[in-house]
Amino acid sequence: MARIIVVTSGKGGVGKTTSSAAIASGLALSGKKTAVIDFDIGLRNLDLIMGCERRVVYDFVNVINGEANLNQALIKDKRVDNLFVLPASQTRDKDALTREGVEQVLKDMDEMGFEFIICDSPAGIETGALMALYFADEAIVTTNPEVSSVRDSDRILGILDSKSRRAEDGADPVKTHLLLTRYNPARVTLGEMLSVVDVEEILHIPLLGVIPESQAVLNASNKGEPVIFDKGSDAGMAYEDTVGRLLGEERPFRFLEEEKKGFLKRLFGG
Repeated sequence: MARIIVVTSGKGGVGKTTSSAAIASGLALSGKKTAVIDFDIGLRNLDLIMGCERRVVYDFVNVINGEANLNQALIKDKRVDNLFVLPASQTRDKDALTREGVEQVLKDMDEMGFEFIICDSPAGIETGALMALYFADEAIVTTNPEVSSVRDSDRILGILDSKSRRAEDGADPVKTHLLLTRYNPARVTLGEMLSVVDVEEILHIPLLGVIPESQAVLNASNKGEPVIFDKGSDAGMAYEDTVGRLLGEERPFRFLEEEKKGFLKRLFGG
């Protein structure tokens, strides 16, 4: 059975698509057959982050409407053999996603042998987001260390508890993970940003990863390459750790403390 994992948040701009691309790529690099689906109908971005925007012929809505089959719409990643992207439509309305259609696509992917299906959810609680949340077995709740972002994430947790298929069926609840993005220990020290402990105390869900604020994320997005491929960057290493934990590995959390400057750096302001 495929593990269906939604990457979600209440607030926009917290790094869901960046995280979906990095985590899906990391899972594939670990040998897992992985698909990543863009649920943001009308505002397609996942294909840009994955660097396959010029290869989009058919999309998620085409498959649901029977205008193409799943094999025609899935885009095979050029970097990793067992990674596939299902792009969103840029021209359809968000209501083009139907519960029956999404369920059939997920079922077909399971039958194709996918081990992980990562659902890149749009922000908030509109149709695409609710559809991505509904079918999830697990949720990676993505938030910045800001009060408004954390509060909106708390609302998403309430929806997962009440409006998922698992909730309707009375099954085990959706397994939730916390992913903290754009973390800057120096700003935490100055009181400009919530600490990891602050966020954990508000949301009460297990911490999966902490991604440091990094120029590498923007550079990777501009290149159309998930940041996890940038092995030398803090963000790339943090996403690698996150994937390891998702696969059940014990990994220490890095990049939580402010880097101590050496004597020469302090002297010359480096």
